[in-house]
Amino acid sequence: MAEMADSQFSLMSLEDELTCSICLSPFDCPVTIPCGHNFCQDCLLATWKDSYSCPQCRTHFATKPELKKNTVLSTVVETFNLRSSKSEAGLKETSEESNEAAKQNSIRCDACMEAEASQTCLTCMASFCEEHLRPHRENPVFRLHQLIEPVGDLSERICPDHHKLMELFCSQHGRPICSLCLQQVHKGCSFISPEEQRNLKESDLRGKLSLLDAKITKNENVLSLMGDMQDKLKDSATNRKAALTAEYQQMRDMLAREEREALIAVDRELEGGQTKLKGLAKKFTDNVDTLSKAREDIHSLLSQSQTLAFLQASFNLPPAVTFEPHAPRINLDSKKVTATQAFSAALKEHLTDLLKQPVDARLLKLKPELKSGIVAPDEKADPGSAPASSGSTGSQPKSEEPKPQKQKKAPRSHSPGRPPVQPLFQPVPGPGFVGPHGNFYRPQHPPGPFRGSQFMAGQRPGAYRGFPPFNPSQETELMWTDQGFQPKASTKKKPQKQKPPQAKEDNMGKKDQARSMENLLEFGGNDEPRGCSPTAESKKQPETSDIPPNITSAEKRTELLKYGTILTLDPKTAHKRIALSEGFTKASVSDEHANYPDCPERFAVCSQVLASKGFSRGRHYWEVRLSSSNFIGVGLAYSSIDRKGPTSRLGRNAQSWCVEWFNVKLSAWYNSSETVLVNPNPKRIGVLLDCDEGTATFYNVADRAYPFHSFVFPFAEAVYPAFWIFSSGSSISLCKLQA
Repeated sequence: MAEMADSQFSLMSLEDELTCSICLSPFDCPVTIPCGHNFCQDCLLATWKDSYSCPQCRTHFATKPELKKNTVLSTVVETFNLRSSKSEAGLKETSEESNEAAKQNSIRCDACMEAEASQTCLTCMASFCEEHLRPHRENPVFRLHQLIEPVGDLSERICPDHHKLMELFCSQHGRPICSLCLQQVHKGCSFISPEEQRNLKESDLRGKLSLLDAKITKNENVLSLMGDMQDKLKDSATNRKAALTAEYQQMRDMLAREEREALIAVDRELEGGQTKLKGLAKKFTDNVDTLSKAREDIHSLLSQSQTLAFLQASFNLPPAVTFEPHAPRINLDSKKVTATQAFSAALKEHLTDLLKQPVDARLLKLKPELKSGIVAPDEKADPGSAPASSGSTGSQPKSEEPKPQKQKKAPRSHSPGRPPVQPLFQPVPGPGFVGPHGNFYRPQHPPGPFRGSQFMAGQRPGAYRGFPPFNPSQETELMWTDQGFQPKASTKKKPQKQKPPQAKEDNMGKKDQARSMENLLEFGGNDEPRGCSPTAESKKQPETSDIPPNITSAEKRTELLKYGTILTLDPKTAHKRIALSEGFTKASVSDEHANYPDCPERFAVCSQVLASKGFSRGRHYWEVRLSSSNFIGVGLAYSSIDRKGPTSRLGRNAQSWCVEWFNVKLSAWYNSSETVLVNPNPKRIGVLLDCDEGTATFYNVADRAYPFHSFVFPFAEAVYPAFWIFSSGSSISLCKLQA
């Protein structure tokens, strides 16, 4: 039936295409005219009398077109006519079969067994036709018999136990019963009539039907919205692609224009050099001609045989003799050409370095002011300038922060111990000071006493010229004056005289001669400036990642504990300075090396250790207790991280990320890029790793969890918790997570 209906539907949809638009009947000997329309040959010739035009599109033909039978269309019409006749025959057979089935399903009279029953008597429990129903209509004896529409399931309405009509419905047991059942088995049960039960059930089913209709409608609406969303996504993707194409085309146009200008500058320089060379060549040629003529005159004079005439002749050298010939120094190294070439090389290097970064980190590389918490100063800014810092001003609103005024660049002093003429630290209106490298410091109320322990950026004031040495164990009160920060007269201990940076380096070299390879990596690298110039430090471009928008400023620890996981430290990766204890959940460091067997997984240079379990999907949370926030790092690493070389330290390669406490400074490290953070001096660190979103957020865990940094990166492989411990006696412990 379904196949026949589908066939009939397809034939009906095809019938319009196979109908002649003149006679409105299926094509008979179809022909095609030059405009592409098809007609019956006889119908078309009947319309062509005085002129020749298409009856459908009114295209006029100058001469009578040659008509040829369309054999393909003729075959399709024949197939259509054949199938139409078959489907009509099938429909006729189907109607006959349905009539026979209706006859078989009709209810017969129980008296004659031939005629169709007209009504059913529930008292007699039999069905009667109109002829045999006459006694029930005419005889008063049958007046009380209950007549209903004919039903065929009378046997199912008889109680199997008492052989009486089940005219009641037990609500308690949910089944039809007879009157004897109500007196015996179902005595005391509540009952209703089957009609009432049917009404109740119909009402319930209608309610369910309404619910289903509502759900179907909602699902269809959602499907419609999803369709609209898909269209919007396609439109958005098209617009994005167009915008990207326009942006990159503009960049290509700008680069092409710069290339043309650079080439034109080289051509102009070449033309100028050639013009100078041509002028000099002409001058030298004239000099050669003049000198040659003078030489010929001398030879002529020398060949004079008459002595008197020789003596009376006079000769003077030409002025060209006094000109000393020299090869000119003409090249293409003008300022504009060299600057253009240097700019192209620098731009290429910058683009190469930029395109090596992940896509989500490139914008932060281009615009450091988008970094979380701290607005990075301009790398080429003057050391005396004071860039605005929106992330280190405490609770003061941004709108109330006045912009610091730029000062003129101070003249650089060539003496390492001599302070500059201009102070390196500037007072900023409001609660803060800006140092020579853009670091922000918060004193009490400038101008006034300043305590070294209140430095927010974790920098040592003694590292800068013109600033007294700073000892974190004791507070040094300072007073801002016109000559910079000066020790207050009432301080208990006088600040020591600052030594030149070269002397510091020499003393450090003597003390550190016996240090291991890791010590050299720790203190000889770029982590802590040792007498280096501000320019070298300002060239660093730390990588920062914003806190994800779904991470609030403070989260309930119970929400993070939902993703808690149990970790242990992997002894195969532990450096020989690291001792593992408490069931491989605690790692401490000492100067004595443990007797670990050599293996490829073990860190050989840096005192580091990895967890025994890595993660590549889902969310995971763990906490680490720090013995002290001093020379300790907590982070993540791929299993492919280098274990033996100097780049195996966490954050100094592209296979690891970490937050690191180096003395009192807290930094975030990735691929040798540093981001200085505000140090919360935590005792417990929480790490939430979201592999699906590609984020790793670090928390300071106290009464609540306070996020202070987040890395955003796509996971190329499973990532492992990693730890770096350097200071002797320090340790880290993996916490047992409890609410």
